Amino acid sequence: MKKTANIIFSCLLATTAATAAPADEARALSDTLSLHEVTVTAIKQSADMRTQATALTVIDRQQAERDLVQSPKTAAQLVPNIFLPDYGSRMTSTVYVRGIGTRIDQPAVGLTVDNVPVMTKENYDIDIMDIARIEMLRGPQNTLYGRNTLGGLMNVYTLSPLNYQGTRAVVEGASHGTWRAGASHYSRFNSDLGISISALYASTGGEFTNQYNGKRCDWERLFTARAKVEWRSQDGWYLNNVASVTVSRQGGYPYEWVETGRIAYNDTCFYRRTSVMDGLTLRRDFDSWTLSSITSYQYIDDNMTLDQDFTPHDYFTLTQARREHAITQDFIARSHNKTDGYNWLAGASGFFRRYRMDAPVTFYDYGIDQLIEKNFNDAMSQYHITWDTRSFLLGSHFTSPNWGAALYHESSYHWGQWTLLAGLRLDYEHARLNHHSVTHTGYKILLTATGEMFAHGDIDIDDHGTLNKDFFDVLPHVSITWHPWPGKNHTVFIAASRGSKAGGFNTQMFSDVLQQRLMKMMGIGVQYDIDKMVGYKPEKAWNYELGGHFECWDARVQSDLGLFFMDCRDRQLTVFPPGTTTGRMMTNAGKTHSWGAEFTMAVTPTRLTHLSLSYGFTHATFRQYDDGKVDHSGKRVPYAPMHTLFAEAAQSFKLGGDDNKLITLAADVRAAGDIYWDEANTMRQPFYALMGASITWQQPRYSLQLWGRNLTDTQYKTFYFVSIQHHFLQRGHGRSLGATLRLNF
Repeated sequence: MKKTANIIFSCLLATTAATAAPADEARALSDTLSLHEVTVTAIKQSADMRTQATALTVIDRQQAERDLVQSPKTAAQLVPNIFLPDYGSRMTSTVYVRGIGTRIDQPAVGLTVDNVPVMTKENYDIDIMDIARIEMLRGPQNTLYGRNTLGGLMNVYTLSPLNYQGTRAVVEGASHGTWRAGASHYSRFNSDLGISISALYASTGGEFTNQYNGKRCDWERLFTARAKVEWRSQDGWYLNNVASVTVSRQGGYPYEWVETGRIAYNDTCFYRRTSVMDGLTLRRDFDSWTLSSITSYQYIDDNMTLDQDFTPHDYFTLTQARREHAITQDFIARSHNKTDGYNWLAGASGFFRRYRMDAPVTFYDYGIDQLIEKNFNDAMSQYHITWDTRSFLLGSHFTSPNWGAALYHESSYHWGQWTLLAGLRLDYEHARLNHHSVTHTGYKILLTATGEMFAHGDIDIDDHGTLNKDFFDVLPHVSITWHPWPGKNHTVFIAASRGSKAGGFNTQMFSDVLQQRLMKMMGIGVQYDIDKMVGYKPEKAWNYELGGHFECWDARVQSDLGLFFMDCRDRQLTVFPPGTTTGRMMTNAGKTHSWGAEFTMAVTPTRLTHLSLSYGFTHATFRQYDDGKVDHSGKRVPYAPMHTLFAEAAQSFKLGGDDNKLITLAADVRAAGDIYWDEANTMRQPFYALMGASITWQQPRYSLQLWGRNLTDTQYKTFYFVSIQHHFLQRGHGRSLGATLRLNF
């Protein structure tokens, strides 16, 4: 805490000093600075988000390039109380916000790219070229955006060919054999039609070594391409179609066995993903209202294969190969925004998604010996069991067609300095899982005293079944906004909203159910109730918030302050089931409370100086959670950091008095902690801070940026878990140095 306070105090001192710039210079700049960046492509939100009753952080293009923001994961480092730990692979895109979040299945924060919702969190960790703007909204956004926005929403917008024309290219080299090269072209054929295309290739040799084979385990090869068509007519029509494809091949999973302090596993680990997305936005402006349609098709084909025990021993491996198709449709009608009087928004949305997944677990010699034979032989001393073969397969196959529909409405009334807003969403979702579990194996039972065969057991399991779940929810939202001084950009608000995160099925549990059934046939093991072990309910929470957005000194100082309290029920937690198991499951773990505060400030005393500070505090505890062994009430919720911090200072200098030729020096700190790793709060990552710096030489047609991350090579952990009573962790990235060349033609 003392270290955190010192950092914050130093940044505030720097901010105070910066705001003391001469008054005449401030007046001279008032006509050249962009005071309010307007996102004309936003469909459901006001153009000026800072007048709304929402906690938010906006990252513009200039900041995204200065801070090397190229994905939602890197953007989250700049935002208070949002935490996307970098561990495992691109599949593990876990988001924690204000104490809400889980490691597997449904995300707690939604993501849209150019207004199109990303349906699966496996697609959250994506690199995006030419980011124009990112909006990070905190607190439930379910009323307008639906499923899985309980903790907030990330809106990413890319450059528009109607607003920017030309060719851009980027080449980057960094530590650990990391390279990125990309190019994009923006053309405007006339005042109404623009087209853009972009492509990016990235690769890294990896930072962490698997000491079992001496090879880097976190290597990656990535290719992504996007095409955008944008059309705006003079009579009120607007069309935007964005198509993208991403291909990623990586190793990943550099998990260190705590017992040995080494990353050393003997079987292959990798993650492969191919995804395709196409989103079509249509809008028609009428005299007093606007009708919009957002349609998308999304496809993902991915394969995660793991040495799931992450040790040098032959326990077992897991493959999770999935193909998913999804279609979304959203119709939105809204009145033209009036500064006084009544405004409204109404919508209807729906989705259909279907995936097919194969998730076999293969047991090998050491796993059979330790997890099956040893348990039987310890329980039955007069008999000795021996498996027929030293490997066998637990097969699991799934198909899951899910669909949902919703109606929503939001009304607001402005009078004078006050705005009252109320919204409601009626949301229905149907989830279905067709499952097929199969194994064929056998064993011998010998008399311990003589070694003679007592019996032989054949195990032939071939089970089919279908599970169905229906979810219906009513999601209200109310807020009161006060603009205390007419003509000043100050907003104070109080808001209450109810959010929800979807329920579903624990597909990873089927191999455990099959394993326990196999062992039960031998007289040991735990009999699982499939309906109870495999299904879990939605997580729901009420969020209460008091906050404000403030500006002064001709908008050179912008600050945000917020206090929040979240009362969460049926909290979703990732746990390990009873018995000798190989997997993990989602469960609903009683109640949690989260309360905290957020503060951000950005100061631009001159066009050449930028200072910013972002700090978030969250205290998230279990109010009711007994796992059957221990009552964890009062303990901290795991994986969610108590503190998040980002602070930055950047100063530019003109070269030869030319406004278009600059050298910029920048330094920043990114920090998080404490993070508790388990429900009992016995393991934690203390507060840590990562220092970064850059120097950028900018010319009209190009810029060269030399940068460093984690310059002090701070040691910290990003992930911790337990599997078959073994403890594992992943270390955070160490020092990294690089250079980024950007070209503009």
